[in-house]
Amino acid sequence: MAKITLIGAGSTGFSKRFISDILTRPALAEGTLSLMDINQDYLDITTALAKKMAKQLGVGTKIESSTDRRRALEGSDYVISVILLHGLEARMVEHKIQRKYGVDQAVGCTTGPGGVFHALRYIPVMLDICRDMEDLCPDAWFLHYANPTTTVPWAMNIASPIKSIGLCHSVQGTAMELAHYLGAPFEETGHWVAGVNHQAWFLRFEWNGEDAYPLLREKMEDPAIYEQDRVRWEMMKYFGHFLTESSYHNSEYVPYFRRTPEMIARFAPKVGSWEDLLVSSVGKAEERREELRVEAFGDGPVTVDTSEEYCIEIINAMETNVPIRFNGNVLNHGLITNLPPGCCVEVPCLVDNMGIHPCFVGDLPPQCASLNRSRLAGDELTVKGALEADRKAIEQAVGLDPLTASVCTLDQIHDMVEELFEADADHLPQFQ
Repeated sequence: MAKITLIGAGSTGFSKRFISDILTRPALAEGTLSLMDINQDYLDITTALAKKMAKQLGVGTKIESSTDRRRALEGSDYVISVILLHGLEARMVEHKIQRKYGVDQAVGCTTGPGGVFHALRYIPVMLDICRDMEDLCPDAWFLHYANPTTTVPWAMNIASPIKSIGLCHSVQGTAMELAHYLGAPFEETGHWVAGVNHQAWFLRFEWNGEDAYPLLREKMEDPAIYEQDRVRWEMMKYFGHFLTESSYHNSEYVPYFRRTPEMIARFAPKVGSWEDLLVSSVGKAEERREELRVEAFGDGPVTVDTSEEYCIEIINAMETNVPIRFNGNVLNHGLITNLPPGCCVEVPCLVDNMGIHPCFVGDLPPQCASLNRSRLAGDELTVKGALEADRKAIEQAVGLDPLTASVCTLDQIHDMVEELFEADADHLPQFQ
């Protein structure tokens, strides 16, 4: 039976749902679940929760836990990573520096100065996990959730032979939103999506086998629906296809929506200041952790909540040979023919007992490919800078970001990047 290792098992967002997914699938529930986190208290909660859930469900899962990553990885068949590095504080500092130079990112985990420095902090750690896997479980699949889910998997696939794939829920999440806008049962809809992560295009969206785009265009004219997704409706209006990820995220990937406070108010009203979001996020995580602590160590039963994530479905498909299709982030070896060879793209993938098989897409509509290529230009330099500790490449990557370039001079970009390197010095020793 398979051994599945979950790194970052103390996560309040992913862990319980992933454990529920594993324990409720017969092909996985009789295997080994290895839980790993650097925080012993968080790990103890998740371990107790998993054991209690297994007993409640009557499954024979062998549950292990350790703060030693190498011990947890040894002999694994599948490795999942949901780690959160450096808390939200590092992103807060980065965001304050960007705002000083007029770059008001909404989230800053994918593109622009925030996305670039997010990648610089994550890539070395993810590659450390790969190195351990090369020693301890070289044939295992590595399924990881780590933004930016373009540059991180791109770097990993270049620098390590480990079979890995970057995962994100923006495709299935957006498909569900589109079904909701139409008033259609999700199960009656279908989609074919490709591009780059957080900027992938619904090339086809159907309801009961019929093209649903005419209905989407009608729904866009409803002010109540338009207000829910202003940026993505505008992008669909001008570029012909709906995009993955939220309007709030999408507003920072292009130069059309965030150059001034007035534009932000019109297209992507703030959901709160970064300071408020930090306090709220940390507070919600602690509240959730205490809820999990009560479930794990209290007398009551555990609520078994499964997820909509691809991750465990992929593992189950490999173990059962019951194929599924999902969207994954892989290197572009002839998959999207008008995006650069070797870049990281998000495409439909088939899974069976022989592994993950990315699907051929062909050419994207030229306007869609052009926007993706703009993203990928900076992403390529981010990967180069991360793997070679090349500060100039990082400065160039930030300079190619569409939003940053729309509000900053080159001198300002240089000064901003230098400040960001100084602020992140403890996390980026390779650049010092």
